[in-house]
Amino acid sequence: MSAELDALINIVINGKIKEAEDATKKCLDSGLSAKTIIFEGLSKAMAVVGDKYAAKQYFLPQVLLSANTLYKGLNLVLPLLTGKAGAAKGTVVICVVEGDVHDIGKNIVKAMLTGLGLNVIDLGKDVPIKDIVAKAKSEKAQIIAESTLMTPTLEGMKETVKVLKEEGLNAKMKLMIGGGATSQEFANQIGADGWSYDAVEASKVAQKFLGI
Repeated sequence: MSAELDALINIVINGKIKEAEDATKKCLDSGLSAKTIIFEGLSKAMAVVGDKYAAKQYFLPQVLLSANTLYKGLNLVLPLLTGKAGAAKGTVVICVVEGDVHDIGKNIVKAMLTGLGLNVIDLGKDVPIKDIVAKAKSEKAQIIAESTLMTPTLEGMKETVKVLKEEGLNAKMKLMIGGGATSQEFANQIGADGWSYDAVEASKVAQKFLGI
C-alpha cells in the first residue's frame, strides 16, 4: 500500500475533515486509480471506524466526523469511476420514515454503505412511504433501508411491507429497518427482511443481502 493511501486512511479514521481533499488529490497524483482509492483506502478506513464504534472506542460524534471526512474524498473520486470499475455493487434507497426528522444514525449508515461501494440514494428525513417505494422502483434498488427513533412512526415501516407486497416488489427488494424504536421482534412481526441495531450491523446485513 502506498504512503499516500495510508495517509488518507488515517485522515478518515481520525476525522481530519480539512485534510481529506488534499490527501485524496495526492493519491490521484501518485497514479492511484479512483477504484483503488475507494475500495483500498476510503472503504477500509470506514471499516476501521466501524470496528472502533463496535468496540466502544468511538462514539457517534467521532463516527459522524469520519463519515463526513469520507465524503470529502468520495466526492472527488466517484465522478472518475468509469465502465466496469464504476459499476456499483448494488443500489440502496435510504431514508427516515415520514413523521421523524432524526437522521444522524441514517447518515452514518449511509456512509458505511457508500464505503462498501454501493450506490446509496439518500431521500433524507420525514419521507412518505409512497415516495420511498416509487424511488426504489425507478432506481431498480435491491434494498430499501428505513429508520426511525419514534414509536408513532413505526407504522410507516409496516406500510412499506404492505405496499411492496401489493406491488409485487417484495421478491425483488429487501427491506431493512433500524433505529431506536425498532427491534428484531418488530422486524419479524411486520415481515421486514432485516434489522440492525447500529451502522456496523447494517453494513453486514446489506452485504448479506447482496452477496458481497
